[in-house]
Amino acid sequence: MRIMLDILIKNGKVYDGTGNPFTLLDIGIKDGKIVKLERNMKFGAKREIDAKGLSVSPGFIDTHVHSDLLWTKPDIHQIKVKKGVTTELFGQDGIAVAPVSNETRPLWQAQLKGLDGDIGDWPWDSVESYLQHINERKSLTNVAFLVPHGNVRTLVMGFEKRESTVEEQIEMRKLVEKAMEEGAVGFSTGLVYPPNSFCATDELIEICKGVAKYDGCFVVHMRNESFNIMEALDEMIEVSTQSGVRLHLSHFKVIGVRNRENYQYLLEKINEARLQGIEITFDQYPYTAASTVFSAILPPWAHDGGAEMMLSRLKNLSDREKIKEDFASNLTFENWVYNCGWENIIISSIGAEEFKLFEGKSVKEIADIKSIPPDEMAMDLLVTANANVTMVVHWGLEEDIVKLMKSSYHIVGSDSIFGGKPHPRLYGTQPRILGRYVRELNILTLEEAIHHMTGSPAQLLRLKDRGLIKEGYYADIVIFDPENISDQATFTDPLQEPTGIQYVLVNGEVCKEENSVFIESLHGKVIKSEVFENITTIK
Repeated sequence: MRIMLDILIKNGKVYDGTGNPFTLLDIGIKDGKIVKLERNMKFGAKREIDAKGLSVSPGFIDTHVHSDLLWTKPDIHQIKVKKGVTTELFGQDGIAVAPVSNETRPLWQAQLKGLDGDIGDWPWDSVESYLQHINERKSLTNVAFLVPHGNVRTLVMGFEKRESTVEEQIEMRKLVEKAMEEGAVGFSTGLVYPPNSFCATDELIEICKGVAKYDGCFVVHMRNESFNIMEALDEMIEVSTQSGVRLHLSHFKVIGVRNRENYQYLLEKINEARLQGIEITFDQYPYTAASTVFSAILPPWAHDGGAEMMLSRLKNLSDREKIKEDFASNLTFENWVYNCGWENIIISSIGAEEFKLFEGKSVKEIADIKSIPPDEMAMDLLVTANANVTMVVHWGLEEDIVKLMKSSYHIVGSDSIFGGKPHPRLYGTQPRILGRYVRELNILTLEEAIHHMTGSPAQLLRLKDRGLIKEGYYADIVIFDPENISDQATFTDPLQEPTGIQYVLVNGEVCKEENSVFIESLHGKVIKSEVFENITTIK
């Protein structure tokens, strides 16, 4: 009996996501899944796509995004599909949108405006209700979620600048376990962001014991990525060793050219950890500049109590003087000003109309225009915009990111942030890998690069039916021209869409076709952990 396919993709070079060389295969899709792979397929189909001269890949899985709120606005979110991303991992850096309570929700809404945007009130509290909201509203991309450390910590102990007690650690672990049962695939922290930065190592070990119980991954922005990065990596390896959790390092890099000698030792240490049985990986964006909330330039003590307390301190003259001293010489925190300089810190978006014209300029340039010292200018920007400011920071050299990119532990993650004049990684990350680092520089082969964006992140997230082109897997597929795929976004003109991606399918539905994205057709699904599915079945 011959079946009628929904879609038949013919004549393409199929890269299956495993890292193996391409195969000339046709792909038969029905009911959202790949049902047949063979040469010269003869099945009838409602639609045929001729991929002659094109490469066919699994959809790209982006392991570091900040789409937690703006997935609700497809007209903004569509750039993800335009660059071939079909699955995103929300809940990054330990600062995200769930779980929250009536008391902590306003705190996080204020804290995350610069990072995740503002969609008004949040109609959820638990991880379960947040994921249910995505299921009901639908997203352009598939969504998986990490339990954020900071949200859990504030539920237990508020925004206090202190270490947790043993009893509080156990309570946090139980909340994380509950969230894992509700469908999260892992746990995240950002140890430069309050309140996460206030924790000691033993807090992370206790929580991660609960994450390991559900085979979740621990996704971490380390406590330091510059002069103390070796010690920061040691801390994460200790957490993994003591808890048994799988370890994944976010946006792995070394900040500041003065610290670049550490790359070789970091890779050696990661390999040693693997030999000791720790499943460790890292993601990287292919640029020599970072992007995050502008308030991250401040020392941790300035954040104690949350955004309102931080803004109060910025209005206090004695506190401002202390902050300026920290900018100049304090090496006990991730000091962006000391490592990179005001000339390399660019304001990418700001929630204050009188300063909108300065988006895309460095703090030094803005300070020169206003005839104000850069440190004073920086604090004024934060106060005027109620901390709703993001930045781009230029930190290193391309030859160093290439060293990491060649590693078999490497995964591609964009760390993309919407708004204003954003970092070009929002529009360019995955096409840049395939254009610049595969075709132009020959750093990776095409099959290696595709594996780093598909099969490898699927392994990290323990996805059983995504990340590969394989019979029985969901039909998340990208069809692109390997000779013309390229990022167009730059730091001066970051809103330029990539070229060379012809089709994107999400769960067997065409969401992008040449220059069109069908933003009214939302086919993404919430991907819950296998543990959640098993528990649900048992119940």
